[in-house]
Amino acid sequence: MAKDKDQKSQKDAKPRQEQKEAQQQKAPKKEASAKKDKTVAAAPLAEGPQQPAPPARLAVFYREKVVPDLMQKFGYKTVMQVPRVRKITVNMGVGETTADKKVLDNAVADMAKIAGQKPVVTKARKSIANFKVRAGFPVGCMVTLRGARMYEFFDRLVNIAMPRIRDFRGVSNRAFDGRGNYSLGFKEQIIFPEIDYDKIDVLRGMNIAITTTAKTDDEARALLSAFRFPFKH
Repeated sequence: MAKDKDQKSQKDAKPRQEQKEAQQQKAPKKEASAKKDKTVAAAPLAEGPQQPAPPARLAVFYREKVVPDLMQKFGYKTVMQVPRVRKITVNMGVGETTADKKVLDNAVADMAKIAGQKPVVTKARKSIANFKVRAGFPVGCMVTLRGARMYEFFDRLVNIAMPRIRDFRGVSNRAFDGRGNYSLGFKEQIIFPEIDYDKIDVLRGMNIAITTTAKTDDEARALLSAFRFPFKH
């Protein structure tokens, strides 16, 4: 009798184990399906195809207005000969980083707001004992703008930032390097509307270099003047 009971218990145990294994195999499938349902519910519904951002205003102005005028003025044969703005480099030196490293973080934050792009931290190439600077020590930040972002920054610089300068009477028309590139500097970063005067720690200056494809200074001056760059007369 005992043997018969043992055999029955073994026979009953086998189907129970098979049922447990089958349930364990089905459980992950249910969990996976539940996760998929959650992800589908969390994903926002698409409202339709997203339209690309419109081109920069100055880019359209350059293509439709500036190019024909410069071709007529200088007698260019093809559109490719017309000079154009290649890039704009904004550089901000921060010499106070030797005393407080938080100053560099504030300068980087201001530059990111102005340019709309994350700047690169510049480091010293040589050690200068008089200024307490070692080689490889961070001394400023810079950003290089190209394409649509460059034209948007140039638009804000000419039409918004420069008119906000105190006692502004125009910029020098002699700050060319002889190869069609122009550079200028500002003493305060608060001329840009993106900077809140109440939230800055100190006034900082910056240098802006406009690199063009012009071969001479006269062509570069005509190009910038076509964008209504405020040169002194």
